[in-house]
Amino acid sequence: MRKLSVSKLFFTAFFALLSVFFLLPLIWMLSAAAKTEKDVWTFPIQWIPEHWNFINNFKTVWLGDVSFGLFYLNSFKLAIISTLATMLISSMAGYALSKLTFTGKGILFSLLLSFMMIPEQATLVPRYIMIQRMGLYDTHTAIIILSMFSIYFTFLIRQFMMGIHNDMLEAAELDGAGYLRIFWSVMIPLSRPILATVGIIKFIWTWNDYQTPLIFLYTKHLFPIPLGMQFFKEEFGTRISVMMMAALAAIVPLLILFILLQKHVIKGISVGGVKG
Repeated sequence: MRKLSVSKLFFTAFFALLSVFFLLPLIWMLSAAAKTEKDVWTFPIQWIPEHWNFINNFKTVWLGDVSFGLFYLNSFKLAIISTLATMLISSMAGYALSKLTFTGKGILFSLLLSFMMIPEQATLVPRYIMIQRMGLYDTHTAIIILSMFSIYFTFLIRQFMMGIHNDMLEAAELDGAGYLRIFWSVMIPLSRPILATVGIIKFIWTWNDYQTPLIFLYTKHLFPIPLGMQFFKEEFGTRISVMMMAALAAIVPLLILFILLQKHVIKGISVGGVKG
């Protein structure tokens, strides 16, 4: 018992120190965002700023000539719509592949899994041609359409739904519920853990996506934060404190989202990953 306690204490202390090491870049970014430009380059590093310049850096980011707030709104628009659409489509596909019976289901599922091995970059040219011919190039609609379908999330939800007992579905059928009613009133409520996981991960992926907007957008007022940061760098690249303030503003929503809902991510992945 004593050995177990000492071992647990050792590993707890070890991982606590390791977490501090990984948090150092974030702590430095927070410190730099509150400093004057001169103090950023001071060595050794002043973790607590001697001269606070947080307010001025904040005003430069949000009230300057470059509309960082517009980049923020674009990112929220793309992330929220894409996330909700992905959750709906992937959950419907996962329900069909896990609980419905139809000809060729096994072949279709195997085919979907094989598509997961194709790198996303390999389909850039076909997707570019498709979006251009649809007349959607340089629109948020193009980004949403391209990001709303996900084989990975379909697989994840399907694995989770496989663990839901068929007795519940049969009971709903006896009460006269059809496929749509069973899906919406039975499967969706029971799949909340995995749907929360999908929603959080998809939101983070879309928020951080740089490649897709880079290829399919060229108008500045449509840029999300990843492209906006690049544009912001062209204006303030030599002012590190301002850049760190912009970077801090870019990750704050993700930090809040993950801190509040991290238990759902862990639960959804751990449960969904063992269902078969």
